[in-house]
Amino acid sequence: MTEAAGRVGAVTAAVARQVRELRAARGWSFEELAGRSGVSKAMLVQIENARTNPSVGTLCRVADAFGVNIARLLEPDEERAVKITTAAEAPVLWQGEHGGTAHLLSGLGEPDLVELWDWRLEPGEAHRSADHSRGTREVVHVLTGTVVVRVDGQDHTVQAGETIEFHADREHGYRNDTDEPAKLMMVVVIPSGEWDRRTRSRRPRQD
Repeated sequence: MTEAAGRVGAVTAAVARQVRELRAARGWSFEELAGRSGVSKAMLVQIENARTNPSVGTLCRVADAFGVNIARLLEPDEERAVKITTAAEAPVLWQGEHGGTAHLLSGLGEPDLVELWDWRLEPGEAHRSADHSRGTREVVHVLTGTVVVRVDGQDHTVQAGETIEFHADREHGYRNDTDEPAKLMMVVVIPSGEWDRRTRSRRPRQD
């Protein structure tokens, strides 16, 4: 097994364990979690049995339903005053067709949920994201290159050294239309609480 395959397997196993434990703690059936998250029951069964490597969009929906961030799905909460991790330890949760990547560098769970991402988009690559839970915001800072950020059907060109902030509770995405790679840092801020996509409502998270 290659090192990359080993990392993917570790992420898949961690997500399976966390989803299973979070669902059991709430007493939810697969049907209930499917309704809340908008992820099919069949996919949830695959996730809990570590038989699939879910997309970042699927992870977002499942995390929103539980009222946690994606980082919580990858590892248990740890009570540490200081935590240092290397870039090599950050899981790759998206891979583009030409070699682009999205690394989840860190995630905070209280009071609001915060995620720190490192993205690289190769020429011609794009990532489309469905709407996140209500009140979610994203801040994207382009380090190198140029990125087109599409929010609610409108394109915004963001160049190196520029920062864009937007409401992410609507369809959005990022693409690289140039001939050069683009690198960006992203912060995602998600209001706390379990999100139910059926009713578009939020309630306090169960610990």
